[in-house]
Amino acid sequence: MIVDAALYDNGTRRAGGFDLDGAREKSRADGTFCWLGLFEPDEAEFEAVRTEFDLHELAVEDAIQAHQRPKLELYDDTLFVVLKPARYLDATEEIELGEILLFVDDDFVVVVRHGEAGQLVRVRQALDTQPEELKYGPGAVLLAVVERVVDDYTSVLSGLERDIQEVEKQVFSDNDEAPTERIYKLKREVLEFASATTPLLDPLDRLARGRFEAIDRDLREYFRDTHDELQRVADQVRTFRELLTSILDANLTQVSVRQNEDMRKISAWVAVAAVPTLLAGVWGMNFASMPELDWRFGYPVAIGVMVAISAFLYTRFKRSGWL
Repeated sequence: MIVDAALYDNGTRRAGGFDLDGAREKSRADGTFCWLGLFEPDEAEFEAVRTEFDLHELAVEDAIQAHQRPKLELYDDTLFVVLKPARYLDATEEIELGEILLFVDDDFVVVVRHGEAGQLVRVRQALDTQPEELKYGPGAVLLAVVERVVDDYTSVLSGLERDIQEVEKQVFSDNDEAPTERIYKLKREVLEFASATTPLLDPLDRLARGRFEAIDRDLREYFRDTHDELQRVADQVRTFRELLTSILDANLTQVSVRQNEDMRKISAWVAVAAVPTLLAGVWGMNFASMPELDWRFGYPVAIGVMVAISAFLYTRFKRSGWL
C-alpha cells in the first residue's frame, strides 16, 4: 500500500493531495520530482506504479517478492538499489532484518519497504524541513535512506557488543552453566548481519565513484563518507565473528576441563570405595580359617583396617586435587 506520496518543487513539498495518474508527467518539470513510498505492496497494488513510472519488470518482481541481497543495478536510466535495514532485539538477542528497495531516476524515487525494520517516516520528516537538501532531487532521498540504514547498523553493533561481552564473562566465570547454545545463537546472528552489511560495500562504492544521472556530483562525497562508515561496520562484524569463534573454543575447553575434573572425582571415589568393598568381600566368605571367627576383636579390626585405608586414600586424593 502507498504510505506517503508527494511532488517536490525546488526542494519544497507541494501542498494538496497526490494523484498517481499523471505524476510522472508532472515530475518532468524543472526542479520537480516525485517521491512515492510503499509498504509491502502486492502485484496488483504495484501495477499502477509500474505503469506510471515505466519500471523494469525484473526490478518490479524483486520489489514485490523481496528477499534480495544488497545490490545496485541500472535499468536504462533508473537505478535499482536494495538495502537491508536492521534492528537489534535485545530481549531475544536477535537481529531483525527488513528490506528497502528504491527506484531512483532524475525525476522520481519510488521506495518499497518490507518488514518492520528501517521505518522511513523520520527520514521524510527530516528532509521535508531541509529544502536545500531536496534540491538535489531523488539522489538526496537515496542518500538520506542509505545514511539511516547505516546509522541503524551502528545501533545493532552496540547491542551485539553488549551481549558478546556478557557471554565472554559467563564463559570465564565460576558458573558451571555452559553458554554454548547462546554463543552459537549469537554467532548465527552475526553471520546473518554480515550478509546484510558486507554486500552493500560495493554498491556504495559505485555510488561514490560512478556517474549516474540521478545522482548529483555534489552528493558523491557524502556517499563516500557513508561507505567509510559502512566499512567500519563490516570490520567490526568480522571482529565479532572471530571473537565469538575464540569464545566458543574457550568454552569448549572449559567444558572439557570440567568433564576431566568430574572424571577424576568419580575415579577417586571409586578407588576409595573399592578397598572396603574388596576386604568385606574376602572376609565375608566366612572360611573356617578366617581369624575374626575365633578372635573377639576380629571384626572391629577388619572394619578399622577398611576405615584406615579409605581415610589414607581420601587424604592422598584430596592433596592431589582429585577431590
